[in-house]
Amino acid sequence: MTETLLNNFLFILLPVLIYLIFFEDRLSHYRSHRVFLLLAAFPLILTMTFPIEMKLGFNFDLRYIPFIIAALFSGYKVAIPLYILLNVYRFILGGEGLIQSFLFSTVVLLVVPYWCRKFIQLTPKERVIWGGITSFLVVSFYLFTLTAFFPVLNEEYWMIAANIVPVHVAGVVIVLVLIEKIITNNQKREQYMQSERLNVINELSASVSHEIRNPLTVTSGFLQLLKESTTVKADDKVYIDYSLTELKRAEKIISDFLSFAKPQAKNMITTNLKSEIEYVNNIMVPYAHQHLVELEFSFTNYLSRTFDQNQIQQCLINLYKNAIEAMKENGGTLSIDVFSKKRYIIICIKDTGEGMTEEEVSLIGKPYYSTKKEGTGLGMVMVYSVVDKIGGRIEIDSEKGVGTTFQLTIPVK
Repeated sequence: MTETLLNNFLFILLPVLIYLIFFEDRLSHYRSHRVFLLLAAFPLILTMTFPIEMKLGFNFDLRYIPFIIAALFSGYKVAIPLYILLNVYRFILGGEGLIQSFLFSTVVLLVVPYWCRKFIQLTPKERVIWGGITSFLVVSFYLFTLTAFFPVLNEEYWMIAANIVPVHVAGVVIVLVLIEKIITNNQKREQYMQSERLNVINELSASVSHEIRNPLTVTSGFLQLLKESTTVKADDKVYIDYSLTELKRAEKIISDFLSFAKPQAKNMITTNLKSEIEYVNNIMVPYAHQHLVELEFSFTNYLSRTFDQNQIQQCLINLYKNAIEAMKENGGTLSIDVFSKKRYIIICIKDTGEGMTEEEVSLIGKPYYSTKKEGTGLGMVMVYSVVDKIGGRIEIDSEKGVGTTFQLTIPVK
């Protein structure tokens, strides 16, 4: 039994190793349904092919360990194909208990994937705990179905229970710990790379913007003098007006680049963000109405911290503007919810727009990437830069055709 048990654990852990080799460098794949389906189907078939034989003459396998993990992470999109595969292969294997296996797997299919959305929203530690609890409940239900074959719950029955329960719960917990570690490492590496990119942009934008602004100021001054001169013809002054207009536009571009620079001491304030959010709401309402978008606002934050007021306002304006433009075809609702959770300020900006694919979400915040044809991507780079400088993080939940939610989590020291 011990040798077969270890082999079964190897079957279950092998997909984790495969993921580390082939998919670990692509963060978006950790929630890819196709990847989970393939990685879960492999151990499911092997564990059913090589069941664990107890000395009592009772056989059991670990098919529900990959099934539970895949169902919790990916929901019905993966659970249904696995359910079909499980029952088809169980029918091919034949033997006793075929009907009981079908009924039991059907109950598990109806219940476990239902909690997928809530499971994903939990913290890594909570996911491990709830994965273990789910496994315990599934196995307990399985043991309950076995009572039909045991009129009296004798020593043999309790021996089966003592073997099955810890093996399944430990298997789910171990695999979940490894998965959460992989996800955490991926996220930390991506955050580090993003932070390095933003640091380069910060330094470059600050130095280049200051160097360019000086000659532009001098040029603008000389053009103003020429415009006031009586020796310049009126027809020629038109070109001076064009030049001054373009210089102002260049000044605006430079100001946008300066927003990537370090926070300015003169702009630093300690606030709970209420006045900043209300200011952004007021200036964005006309733009929202223009695109048939209704704003819904909720504020329940009681924590304060120090911000560069200009940068945090520009950051919020960029997020509002992107959300509104995502709904400009048919209008919609833009929901802003600001609240505190433990020692964090949470800002949720949710739209009912066109949404994004997983690949598009993974590219958001990269320099010069934009989902808009006319966009440059610098607005979202600025958002990521500001949030990174205050030690926060951005989480994006988006579904094509449904909408997008940006959640900014800002720590309060």
